[in-house]
Amino acid sequence: MRVTLSVIKADVGGYVGHSSSHPEVLSKAEECLKPSRDNGLLIDFCVTRCGDDLELIMTHQQGEDDERIHKLAWDTFVECTAVAKRLKLHGAGQDLLADAFSGTIKGMGPGVAEMQFEEREAETIIVLMADKTSSGAWNLPLYKMFADPFNTIGLVIAPNMHSGFSFEVHDVKEHKKIVFSAPEEIYDMLIFLGSPSRYAAKAVHHRETNEIAAVSSTQRLSLIAGRYVGKDDPVCVVRSQGQFPAVGEILEPFTMPQLVEGWMRGSHHGPLMPVATHQSNPSRFDGPPRVTCLGFQLNEGKLVGPRDMFDDPAFDEARRMAGEVADYMRRHGPFEPHRLPLEGMEYTTMPGVMKRLEGRFIDF
Repeated sequence: MRVTLSVIKADVGGYVGHSSSHPEVLSKAEECLKPSRDNGLLIDFCVTRCGDDLELIMTHQQGEDDERIHKLAWDTFVECTAVAKRLKLHGAGQDLLADAFSGTIKGMGPGVAEMQFEEREAETIIVLMADKTSSGAWNLPLYKMFADPFNTIGLVIAPNMHSGFSFEVHDVKEHKKIVFSAPEEIYDMLIFLGSPSRYAAKAVHHRETNEIAAVSSTQRLSLIAGRYVGKDDPVCVVRSQGQFPAVGEILEPFTMPQLVEGWMRGSHHGPLMPVATHQSNPSRFDGPPRVTCLGFQLNEGKLVGPRDMFDDPAFDEARRMAGEVADYMRRHGPFEPHRLPLEGMEYTTMPGVMKRLEGRFIDF
């Protein structure tokens, strides 16, 4: 069975502040999507949240970039924004950067990760969602999952994974892309993946079969809006088992709370803390950044699940470490490396300050 999995997210209003999502917003999203499942446009759906981001996980047979699916998501976000405004939630509709739907939701603010594939006999799907960080946050985890044998032993001992994977990397500023083959081009690829503020791993494919293995959202809100309107809060979908990494190999990268950009006002580096959905309420300095993970089995396109994959004491040490790193980074206050470098502040007050002071800079 050919199926499309679409994960589309937007921040339509925070409760309280930027920390969480109101139950009425989630209920409204369920109400909006249910008729499309009843009439067959959708096979199934799951509504969830990560922090203050509303996440729509949908299965269907319409293919990627389908106008009806994208309009359904857009209309759902608009309806949920109305609920957020009625409740006077914080930043209601902040990710909706257009006045009306225009054929595709891409470039309109919400994040999109979609993949189309032939459903296997046992189709295991992992959906990763992050809050208070940017689209480049998946670079390190995806590299570890699909290119690092110290993380994924399947690359060494599984015959159907030994040939490696290809990575599609996007330059989010210049709107260009390049494909690298791993393991041969790992050193070249890391030059770009190691700069997540500009380059983001968009998709991963199995090299022998060209089957899609993972896809992420790479939308940059500030680049779309031309100003700071909130962090991108990306999503990522990863297929698991068989010729792809096992579930444990996909989750293992998150035992190390990597430093990502985002956190307070989207202008700081902080540790990415893996948490259960009910713990994704970033409140300390509006953080630290959070990542949640839901697992599903597909059955003729129906979502069997979810299972909350980070609701596991095995990640307690990662959470403790993230707290310790957060303490250390916070003590830097407005100084780098806690605050982003100036080039990462171009959508804040920095350009106005530079313009006001330009006459006071003199040669020495």
